[in-house]
Amino acid sequence: MGLCMSGGGQIVDRQAVALVNTPIGTESWKPVPHIEVIDAVTEVVKAHKWEITEEHFGLAREGQKLFGVMKINKSSCLDWTRCIGLRNSHDKSFSVGLTAGISVMVCSNMAFGGTTIIKRRHTSRIELAQLVDVAVNELENEFLMLEKVCEDMKIQYLQNDDEARSKIVRAAEIGAINSSDIVPVFREFKQPRHEEFAEPTRWSLLNAFTETIKKYTPQRVDYSYSALNRCFGLDGNRPELW
Repeated sequence: MGLCMSGGGQIVDRQAVALVNTPIGTESWKPVPHIEVIDAVTEVVKAHKWEITEEHFGLAREGQKLFGVMKINKSSCLDWTRCIGLRNSHDKSFSVGLTAGISVMVCSNMAFGGTTIIKRRHTSRIELAQLVDVAVNELENEFLMLEKVCEDMKIQYLQNDDEARSKIVRAAEIGAINSSDIVPVFREFKQPRHEEFAEPTRWSLLNAFTETIKKYTPQRVDYSYSALNRCFGLDGNRPELW
């Protein structure tokens, strides 16, 4: 469904997440238990009359970092389903975060929107529930924007192979991929493993990127998604590649 946990991370279920010990906080830092983040999102999603049809969670750095994806039943296109991405850390590396995403059905790639809604490093359980409620309301607009951009990319054709090569190189310069993956991305674009991406469109080029970065570590994938958001305009701004 798009959750990449290579490089030492592991896919786990809710029960395993609940067993992760939360560090003792201080007056200035109160870590949020991973399972409380998951439970808060679940409660708010259900309150919105949405159904979680599939979920995946991953732990990295011996449980210090949590990553998750929840697929929900509401969507406007048969090509993908709406997802909520979430993350949390116990080592101060990043704050609690939620983002809108879509999971591309045919290949289980993930395209995330550009906004991480919650950015609080320490919060009480009550505050967390309130923040998640506001965040999920805001995600509705993120979904609509993300789906509009993706629909447009499906009919935006690249002129030739040279244009594709230049965009891939530029994406490497931005940091969306490692420079060693320029050729693999181009190869995936020219010979996609899924026939649905045979047309030389921006949509297919995005797929070539997301297929390639599956091998990255969770932290690198997170950074790559952010960079790809900018590259393709998934953050609602002008695409940096065009």
